[in-house]
Amino acid sequence: MSQQQRNWFARHKVLTATGALVALVVIGATGCEGGADTSSSNGSNGSPKQEQPAKKGGDKGDTAPEKKKAATIGGDGDFEVGTDVKPGLYRTSGNEDAMCYWERAKDSSGETDSILANDNVTGTSYVLIKPTDKLFKSSGCAEWEAVDEKATGTPKATLKGDGGMFKVGVDIAPGTYKSTGNTDDGCYWERSKDASHSTDAILANNNVSGTAIVKVSKTDAYFKTSGCGDWTKTG
Repeated sequence: MSQQQRNWFARHKVLTATGALVALVVIGATGCEGGADTSSSNGSNGSPKQEQPAKKGGDKGDTAPEKKKAATIGGDGDFEVGTDVKPGLYRTSGNEDAMCYWERAKDSSGETDSILANDNVTGTSYVLIKPTDKLFKSSGCAEWEAVDEKATGTPKATLKGDGGMFKVGVDIAPGTYKSTGNTDDGCYWERSKDASHSTDAILANNNVSGTAIVKVSKTDAYFKTSGCGDWTKTG
């Protein structure tokens, strides 16, 4: 099988305070005839009273600030990296029928040569947007949410054969998995070392007819599956 067949996702582009002012207040006139009674405005020693500065900060009963939401990217649009979107790891989920298309690009020319990586997504996908990327494009996708690369989870021993991309140790447990009933090389699986989706990130991949058996290593970062029968951990 050629590298072009195995790396199906990169075949072609599908879519396009105010500060508080504290003042000294002197009550009573010093230049008026006959003088004035200052007993109510002066202190016991006869000197003018001073207003006390307002205390900084709110009362103890003030409402705590709202927790900052995780960074998100809309499912449709072109986003300039560093301006519209921060570099980092993002995840989208709940996508159906491969209608979600995303792209990392090195410039805004729109030409094929500008594409660093791209994919059509069914289910879930992770994408690592690098600081050196210029644009991130998304079309027909559910919202993208920033994800902590060191986040933990509850790994599963079964996964949907068309579920998309799974983070090893978080979404899926390491081990040997089997998928059966695949036809016409329609099942594609991939083990990868990161979520950049570059060719160099692929550790192994294949298009399968019939039964597929794959050992997902604990050192793998992600396991991707598309068009396959459901996977079950067998060892």
